[in-house]
Amino acid sequence: MNLGSPESTKVADVRKYLDQFLMDERVIDKPWLLRALLVKGIIVPFRAPKSAEAYKQIWIKEGSPLIVYTEKLKEILEQQIIEPVEIAMRYGNPSPEAAFDKLLKRNPSLEEVIVLPLYPHYAMSSYETAVEYVKDFYRKNKYSFKLDFIPPFYNEVHYLDALAQNIRPYLNQPYDQVLFSYHGIPERHIRKSDITGCHCLETENCCETDSPAHAFCYRHQIRTTTKLVTEKLEIPANKYSISFQSRLGKGWLTPFTDIRLQELPAEGVKNLLIVCPAFVSDCLETLEEIAMRGKEIFLNAGGKSFTMIPCLNTNPAWVKAIESYVAESPIES
Repeated sequence: MNLGSPESTKVADVRKYLDQFLMDERVIDKPWLLRALLVKGIIVPFRAPKSAEAYKQIWIKEGSPLIVYTEKLKEILEQQIIEPVEIAMRYGNPSPEAAFDKLLKRNPSLEEVIVLPLYPHYAMSSYETAVEYVKDFYRKNKYSFKLDFIPPFYNEVHYLDALAQNIRPYLNQPYDQVLFSYHGIPERHIRKSDITGCHCLETENCCETDSPAHAFCYRHQIRTTTKLVTEKLEIPANKYSISFQSRLGKGWLTPFTDIRLQELPAEGVKNLLIVCPAFVSDCLETLEEIAMRGKEIFLNAGGKSFTMIPCLNTNPAWVKAIESYVAESPIES
């Protein structure tokens, strides 16, 4: 299960997609009336035409890159495992209901469905909302099969191996720094997800202090991914950093990727590698926001070379990782 995409680059389709996305109470966690006023009255009318133009820059012949890569991942995976595979999106199509119906058509006596949300890290606006969305369809339609979920895999060895394998070839070229750019979220989401109510963002080193809160803490999990994969790749601490992209409003996790891209050349970082591990499929946020706009910001600020490392997409090591999740990963009902 992936994020989703507009049906086309038409403004009307992008408006419809943004409306569904931003009206999600786990994305913009405001009371419904205020959320509706913000989304329908201000954000979507303003952003839809701009987003449509951005989508046009990355759209490929087969359609939205995110949908295309997810479809290809499904096709490759089905060649490797005996279980049938279908895809669903949190926003747009295909819906979980459509995926369930396809699975049942292929196997009317279906006993269990395993859902893999394609989010390595837990956040209420990504992994959590995907899981709850699927559960809503499951309860509404009263399916008889068992429903299970594969948990976030931010520290899972097969994911880390795939991520390291995907990054390693790019380390052969001269570089001053690797920037790990993760999707940003509001700090209040971190606090809302803190099951202890007293740990996250309370101290400078909260992410490094053991706590049950870490099972639901996006900030801890992205730091853990970065630490573990840089250790695998033997990237020195002074050769990598973390930033957050795609912010919407104030109070989001810092530092911001666009600001860091502006600042880095003045700090002596002229040759930059950038990777976006929060995304497993290339999409608007990687192809347009980073590979296009981010590159322009960095080069205009005095950078010499800018290389965006692609997402995992259909990397064979990533396919192997998913195979292992179906076979052996811990599963949550």
